[in-house]
Amino acid sequence: MKHYLLSVVQPTGGTTPAPDALAAIMRDVEAFNDELRAAGAWVFAGGLHGPETATVLRPKDGEVLTTDGPYAEGKEYLGGLCLIRAADLDEALEWGRKAALATTLPIEVRPFVDQH
Repeated sequence: MKHYLLSVVQPTGGTTPAPDALAAIMRDVEAFNDELRAAGAWVFAGGLHGPETATVLRPKDGEVLTTDGPYAEGKEYLGGLCLIRAADLDEALEWGRKAALATTLPIEVRPFVDQH
């Protein structure tokens, strides 16, 4: 089995769904996580606070500079992630499809480097 990262792509400045809609999304996400667990594919998953809560550490001249805020400004940001086990990219993409339906957001699927 290989490991894949499913990244939840959150739009910047988007509106939060109405409470009823958000509750339904959260139920769907929990059902997705339960399905991953039952299949033995779940490793870790979690949501992230917005990029305004980020702290960036940058090496420079043997020192490390600390700055508040995101590394880069953009129209989208990493809103959450899910680390899964999958036999191949096709299986990982199927989990990504299910994640997109559960979250109602775009999902980026990426394999980890040099897995055997």
